[in-house]
Amino acid sequence: MATTEPIRNKQHVRALAEHYLRKGQTRNHVLIVMGVHTALRVSDLLRLRWADVYDFQRKSIRPVIRLREKKTGKTKQVALHKAAVKALALYALEKKPLPATFVFENRITGNAISRVQAYRIIRAAGEALKLNMRVSCHSLRKTFGYHAWKHGISPAVIMDIYNHSSLAVTRRYLGVTQDDQNEVYQKLTLMA
Repeated sequence: MATTEPIRNKQHVRALAEHYLRKGQTRNHVLIVMGVHTALRVSDLLRLRWADVYDFQRKSIRPVIRLREKKTGKTKQVALHKAAVKALALYALEKKPLPATFVFENRITGNAISRVQAYRIIRAAGEALKLNMRVSCHSLRKTFGYHAWKHGISPAVIMDIYNHSSLAVTRRYLGVTQDDQNEVYQKLTLMA
């Protein structure tokens, strides 16, 4: 099995999400936006129901979502980035959801879309944009960590967000390249 890499170019991240927005496929747009802004595993994203993300009394997107991770069984709290809130709000306005329905609902069965379908959605956008890399569901999760690290967030904090058991696992996720290391050498000024 080939490993996936984070999407290092922010313009590519934006283009990936906007690909489905331009096509009028809001659900797929939300999948990509939520994937890169929450660092959730696809299995956790796909289990989200509208009651998890939408406050039906206030008629607004919840600023923080809480869930139990499928893989670890740990409870997780995720503050939603404004891009995720905006995408979910657009989708809610279009969909008029019910609390028990899945956010990423299969229109035919009413269940959540499958992991395979999520992969196809993300891969198809990458191919349509001619990205010269293998893009998958896991790329979205890795993209979050990579850009957090590039913005100066401590790898230890990223490790906690990912719920990784070791920093070594997180380091592999970040996809740090020699170019990234060279940039640190060139930018760090210790003596003027």
